[in-house]
Amino acid sequence: MLPGFLKRPVRLPPPSSEPEDRTHVVAGRELPLRVVENARAKRLTLRIDAGGRGLRVTVPPGLPEREVDRFLDRHHGWLEEKLGKLPDRPQLRPGAKLPLRGVPHLIVHEPSARGSVAVDSVDGAPALVVHGDRAHLPRRLADFLKREAKRDIEPLVAKHSAAVGRKAKAVRFKDTTSRWGSCSSDGNLSFSWRIMMAPPVVIDYLIAHEVAHLKEMNHGPKFWKLCRQLSPRTDEAKAWLKRNGAALHAIGFGG
Repeated sequence: MLPGFLKRPVRLPPPSSEPEDRTHVVAGRELPLRVVENARAKRLTLRIDAGGRGLRVTVPPGLPEREVDRFLDRHHGWLEEKLGKLPDRPQLRPGAKLPLRGVPHLIVHEPSARGSVAVDSVDGAPALVVHGDRAHLPRRLADFLKREAKRDIEPLVAKHSAAVGRKAKAVRFKDTTSRWGSCSSDGNLSFSWRIMMAPPVVIDYLIAHEVAHLKEMNHGPKFWKLCRQLSPRTDEAKAWLKRNGAALHAIGFGG
């Protein structure tokens, strides 16, 4: 050890840096890859985003890029195995079906009509009629689900917030890859608008779960007791999300 080394001021790096965006090919699939430096990381870790929509590698600071490449090469077989078990990525196209509040709806394209998306029926079956240019169909369906989320979720937040005697500071909607919802320490609630594809009991559970965090910022016994008081079918909804959540995350709305 050099004399006086411990007397020098030490500047600790931030817990993490901005992720580096790359792509990585696995079994013919080109996936977005985020390489994130974290000052607390002692080794490299690899995570597959929900639905297989991307990869994330967390690395110690200053790790050479070639080490990331070697790490990915060593885990290529593992990635192929895990991605192979994920549900196929459904294509949003006319004739396919998209669930709305748990009910499969036939996607119908009406290029000559003006507007966005309308809920209708075709031969007695539920349908989503998408208007406008075919190229915009996935984006129009995503925008439709966002509007439906706002319409359903905000009243549920108000209802459950009143029950716990706490008020949410804000309600936001995102397309997250790892969590269905979150509650920040200052009372901001965030939800994935993809939850509108789940049955109403699952939607209600998700809102109850995050609202319960306004009072219990943990997952202890008191939290789960409160969650079940707000949403009595909590266990059923949790099981449904565990079985079907990856399939909902896998649906591509990017066009």
